[in-house]
Amino acid sequence: MGIARLLAKAWVVFCIFSGAHALRIALATGQPLPSAAFSIGICVLLFVAMGLLFAGGFGVAGGPLAGDRPGAPLIARLKPRYLVPGFDEIVFMVFLALSFTVQAVVSPTTVGSGVPGALESALYFAIPGERALVDQLSLCSMDGGRAFAGAFTWLLALIYLASAASRIKLSAGLMRLERAGRPDILGPTLRAFLLGCVAVVGIQFLAMGSAYPWFACSAYTDITGALLIGLFPLMLVYLIVAALTSLMAASPEN
Repeated sequence: MGIARLLAKAWVVFCIFSGAHALRIALATGQPLPSAAFSIGICVLLFVAMGLLFAGGFGVAGGPLAGDRPGAPLIARLKPRYLVPGFDEIVFMVFLALSFTVQAVVSPTTVGSGVPGALESALYFAIPGERALVDQLSLCSMDGGRAFAGAFTWLLALIYLASAASRIKLSAGLMRLERAGRPDILGPTLRAFLLGCVAVVGIQFLAMGSAYPWFACSAYTDITGALLIGLFPLMLVYLIVAALTSLMAASPEN
């Protein structure tokens, strides 16, 4: 996967997930569904278009695909297979839907006992970032199921990481074939290095929990907290898998 496509996917997911939580918060404050959905939908579409324009410009800089006419317009170079999600992408979208459902519907009604309490305790022990989140929520005297939502998202992230890692050799082979058709402007080694650096920073901020104390208590009651708890852990493991795949694809094929 090229950097441009990775940026485009990440931006679209970020905008849609943010828009869904914005709609949830608007409905919780008593706004009517039609007006809230219209105004938020327009904002989401504009932000998605802005990000895709940037990512598309970066992708065009990589040069035409093998077999494309020189100077062919971008729309002519857009292949239908680029729009079909792979198995990992489908699993990722399902996990995103589960994470949002738990945040919006399930977590507000949990009381930290039974299965939710056991999951919180297990992830509290296993993930330093979950401990940092719980500590920050305790300092803010708030929970409202947020600790359970965070634990559930980390569980999904670990499952996705294990699932995608089992197919990383196949993904690396597909990336080599794609690279043969269209060389990446950054090169495979530099791409793997950049993705790895961003993944390391993300691990420190999220998995180790360095980022949670930076946010004020009010952030955990709005979209910022929803993204931090329900989206970013999944995006982090997706980035880790992309970095490992790029690294394996950069090495000589055995």
